[in-house]
Amino acid sequence: MRVGFAVPVSGPWATPENLRRIAVRAEELGYHELWTFQRLLYPVGHPMGPTYRSVHDPIVTLAHVSAVTSRIRLGVAVINAYVQPVLLAKQLATLQTLSGGRLTAGIGLGWLPEEFEASGVGMARRGRRGEEFVEVLRKAWTDDVVAHEGEFYRVPPAHVDPKPLPGPPPILLGGTADVALRRAARLADGWVSSSREDLASITARIGLIKSELDAAGRDGSAFRLVCRGSTQVRARDEDRPLTGTYDKIRRDVEDLGAAGVTEVFHDLNFDREIPASDAEEAMRRAEEALEALAP
Repeated sequence: MRVGFAVPVSGPWATPENLRRIAVRAEELGYHELWTFQRLLYPVGHPMGPTYRSVHDPIVTLAHVSAVTSRIRLGVAVINAYVQPVLLAKQLATLQTLSGGRLTAGIGLGWLPEEFEASGVGMARRGRRGEEFVEVLRKAWTDDVVAHEGEFYRVPPAHVDPKPLPGPPPILLGGTADVALRRAARLADGWVSSSREDLASITARIGLIKSELDAAGRDGSAFRLVCRGSTQVRARDEDRPLTGTYDKIRRDVEDLGAAGVTEVFHDLNFDREIPASDAEEAMRRAEEALEALAP
């Protein structure tokens, strides 16, 4: 089981200084990966909650922390497929090279209509769009001459260089529906759960993914099963996984490993008590958790 930690990207605690402090200390403590997420905008009056109200761009954030670290991996979970794939391929290739090959690229379909509208992209056939999106990313990272003529994207024959070094970053796909899990097993290097995932029933999702991997003739041992932990440290243990005392949270991580999860990252951005705190108190709690939950 590999354990990661999300850097502060949401709310008042997400300052440049705090980003660097968490990143550097996580590397010192032996965490496997630093994680970010994307929220392009927050529609006025939307009930999705304060975590999404003010969020830094995930790629720029990872580029920033890559400059103050040298070993820890860098992950985004997820960037949604309403951006232009060749532009994203260029950005991710550059980050992969500049970071020394430490990037994990999580891709999602998106679910917020206003973000699609603002991006000039329709929501229809998001699943098929996502599959073609991944296809264009891989072409841009590997083909000498990139050419694509599809339902959603067209790339005239062109060189898209430089290629990412030491190679393309692994792609994780998100999603909770059965069709999304099957898509991840067919097309991606791994699957990442959402912040709303019911971790108590994650075993069934992992079972479906493994069955699909077998059916596709893929090596399941290399497939990453990544769990975003909406971790919440509390004085008492609660029934919800990754919520309660540090001892319980560590036991929950072990249970997720026994269920087949290969990686967990603790994301305190989704603990509503932390983004709502002032920056100093948020960092006090975050640094305490960083030390207590270190692998």
